[in-house]
Amino acid sequence: MQQPSSVKLWVNLFLVYVIWGSTFLGVRYAIEVLPPLMTNAIRFLVGGVVFFLFTLIRGYKIPPLKQWLSAAWIGLLLSGVGNCAVAYAIGFMPSGLVALLVATLPGWMVGLDYYFFAKQKPSWITVVGLALGLVGMYILLNPSGQLSNREIPLFPAFLVFIGSITWAWGSLQSPYLEMPPRMQTTAIQMLGGGVFSLILSLLLEPTGVEALSRIDDKTLAALAYLIIMGSFVGYSAYVWLLHHAPPTLTATYAYINPVIAVILGWIFVNEKLSSRSLLASFVVLVGVVLITIGRKRTVNSKQ
Repeated sequence: MQQPSSVKLWVNLFLVYVIWGSTFLGVRYAIEVLPPLMTNAIRFLVGGVVFFLFTLIRGYKIPPLKQWLSAAWIGLLLSGVGNCAVAYAIGFMPSGLVALLVATLPGWMVGLDYYFFAKQKPSWITVVGLALGLVGMYILLNPSGQLSNREIPLFPAFLVFIGSITWAWGSLQSPYLEMPPRMQTTAIQMLGGGVFSLILSLLLEPTGVEALSRIDDKTLAALAYLIIMGSFVGYSAYVWLLHHAPPTLTATYAYINPVIAVILGWIFVNEKLSSRSLLASFVVLVGVVLITIGRKRTVNSKQ
């Protein structure tokens, strides 16, 4: 892997940190009118079509079928399953807590990378981080408590975990597949996720199409932000990082996004976290930081 310039690296990291942290609030506004799966479908279908047409105008050729299918598959895992799960869960809990559940991504990446990809044994720091993450999730989900005392419903949380696992798998598998040029990879991945989301919406959301007639200015603004900033800018930056930065560094967005999401949710929609959630958030984020540090040391020791 050719080493990118540090400026370009940190610019793309900053975009993923801040923009993706803010998209949780954007989804919150959009699903006030639209069902979550339809929101995801519009976001990625419109973004994917426009972006792919832009690549053709720039002189790119239509990629071979093998490259097209590879990019669409990764898009199904990331923007399809991953973002559908997030959009659905935001309808049941504060957006900051959904972002915190997504922050478990580095843990899933460690496990999947060890068993299926690089076969790297995790360091003791990573193991401690994983243990802390599990403790934090137990505090947050409170599975042994009374139903009335749970701040987070278990089924939406379970879906977010499924989405995080598919996102981790797609992120790890992506460098091993033959892909189109980066801009077209981004566009086709958005199309793959958008088509998947639309099919799910038509099957599971009977009012999804009807809700399109009720879109107001606030919904349009939220969708525009998700398409332009979340998909074009943020997703493009993430795809660039997947192919030019170590996975350990790319995964650090998982513990910046919840902080951004919590702050924006508190400022704009008055989302408040209980003392239990704040404690769990702190424990999980410390665990994620340790996982990232442990993975970085493991990679360095192999070099």
